[in-house]
Amino acid sequence: MSTSLELIAYIIYLPIAIGLTTMVSEHLFKNSKIFMLDIFGQKIEIAMATNKLFKIGFYLLNIGFALRIIKISGLIDYKDLVETLSGKIGGFSIYLGIVMIAFILFFLKGRKASKENNRKMEKEMV
Repeated sequence: MSTSLELIAYIIYLPIAIGLTTMVSEHLFKNSKIFMLDIFGQKIEIAMATNKLFKIGFYLLNIGFALRIIKISGLIDYKDLVETLSGKIGGFSIYLGIVMIAFILFFLKGRKASKENNRKMEKEMV
């Protein structure tokens, strides 16, 4: 029974982990376009290209981590299945939230650096 429960756990875990990653990525990178345009001085092509590269990195990082922590073993009954999945999915959700906040802070830092650079250039012109 343990092997079939573990297979069920994998079948449940993988789509949820990938779905959560996709949902967070879509919202994060849809809204980060504004930051990228600001950082790159309204240069649409470079801002969108950079945003897409960050999005790919986000997927690789998070799906890679989800696959890295996939190991599930020792399930005896459905109670174990639910508890194990709750721990795995809950832990992954927390991790995903931390990574999302890190990306937001990175975008804010880039925006701040861009604004400071623009101020320096304006002072040099005057």
